Amino acid sequence: MRFAGLFLAVMSLSAAAQAQQTLTLELKDFATMPMTGLPLGKTTNEMLLARVNAIREEPGGAPRLFVADMNGPLYILDKKTKQFTKYMDFDGRDDRAGLFHRLFITSGYGNGLNGFYFDPDYRRNGKFYTVHMEDPNLTTVSNLPDAKNYPGLNLTGYAPTQTIATPGETINEGVLIEWTDTNTSNTTFEGTARELMRLRLNTRSHPMGDLTFNPTARPGDPDWRVLYGEVGDGASGESRIVEIRPNPQRLDTLVGKIIRIIPDLNEQTNASFVSENGRYRIPNDNPFVKLKGARPEIWAHGLRNPHRLTWAIDPSNPANTRLIANSVGYRTFETVNIIERGSNHGWPYREGVHVLNADQKSHGPLPAVDKIPIQIGDEVTDQVVTPKYPVIEYPHDEGGGDAIGSGYVYNGKLIPELRGKYIFGDITTGRFWYADYKEMLAADGDRNPATQAKTYPVKFAWDDPSDSPDAGKKIYDTMFPINEMTYHSRGGKEEHLAARQKVANQGRADTRLAVDANGELYIYSKSDGMIRQVVSAAK
Repeated sequence: MRFAGLFLAVMSLSAAAQAQQTLTLELKDFATMPMTGLPLGKTTNEMLLARVNAIREEPGGAPRLFVADMNGPLYILDKKTKQFTKYMDFDGRDDRAGLFHRLFITSGYGNGLNGFYFDPDYRRNGKFYTVHMEDPNLTTVSNLPDAKNYPGLNLTGYAPTQTIATPGETINEGVLIEWTDTNTSNTTFEGTARELMRLRLNTRSHPMGDLTFNPTARPGDPDWRVLYGEVGDGASGESRIVEIRPNPQRLDTLVGKIIRIIPDLNEQTNASFVSENGRYRIPNDNPFVKLKGARPEIWAHGLRNPHRLTWAIDPSNPANTRLIANSVGYRTFETVNIIERGSNHGWPYREGVHVLNADQKSHGPLPAVDKIPIQIGDEVTDQVVTPKYPVIEYPHDEGGGDAIGSGYVYNGKLIPELRGKYIFGDITTGRFWYADYKEMLAADGDRNPATQAKTYPVKFAWDDPSDSPDAGKKIYDTMFPINEMTYHSRGGKEEHLAARQKVANQGRADTRLAVDANGELYIYSKSDGMIRQVVSAAK
């Protein structure tokens, strides 16, 4: 029982200490997304007013944000005028005018246009990368992009890749594409596209999604233009089918992993080799390159749904920059994980710093010597590894939430109180917290599961712009009431927000964080389709 009550021992603070450490952030409505959902939709995804899932500032100083809506559109948002322009649209279902006839968006939170990121050399080469989900069972329509409504899209030579298999029955595909815009000052895409990878997934949950590049890497560095991507476990780790449950641990499959590849076949040719499908390169220093039977793309494994990747930058020492993955938990715990080369994060045998018992319904304490066998195929090997523990975890209870969202180490200027702190939130409840990044590093460094960073609550000051009798500036403990009021003001007809959860039993706030090129924070929500800017710490 060494680690019994671990969360309470590590994370809990007295009410007085919490009050002293609480930070209230001032929010300002920044932009209203075009509505792609339906206030009277039949499914949860349809009822979300705009499924904004990524906000990236265009490199090079242009006053433009690129905003991805999982329902298909990729917009350009002018930061000055707050106007949206549809740059491209992935939704070509049925008679819709978008690019992909097999796009799948209607069930499973992670479906649709699920990932978007600029190449570090975008200003010179015009390249960016996307991940979207497809239904491979729609065999009556092509899996090629349809350019009839995009005259500037040149598909000469475009071809789908050989699908990467996943053990067990599969029903969905994640598709990774490299796009090259030949005119980066335009407002609609014109250029070429190249499919890099197509991966089968066991279910429509926990798909392939977030993408990132190391922001401190420069030409000549080993990480220059090396793409990191997350692949959820496709819900295999909690499957009732015992045979596919170890998929996040198996090194012969990509699900439940962080992958690391070089998209450009002409980049780092002396330090990498060409992938099996011939579309990208694999760095020689990936951890499992020389392990027979293992997928060489794997950088880290044993993860359930590491759907948000960010970098913690050490300005004084770029080599100390760390990759952070926030992974959505199963029954009990949400986690913040510092990813390392070859790290195994334990899922589905561990959930956070707890043993997940074979019944998948209960937890036990970690053993005094905690080891997990390395598994390549169906059989486990006689080699073992100590799992890497999260640096923050919170429970599914009234003080926590149901699903961790994105987080960032803040390095902006508008909120001095937050500099050097990691701010993150829960998707469903709309709660946010922050932690000292130095404590996170210390927790990671001592490899002791009992050591985690303390977290402190964030509140929000927001001025309701509606003509409601209750309108005006108020302080809110979570984003949930802000989202719900705006959802109703924009025509949402449900009494509460869509999607009931264990903790957020009145719906799902669906809030996440983004940062711009200056490191300043934005909070966006799918439920109300709003983007809000964090402008100061309220006094």
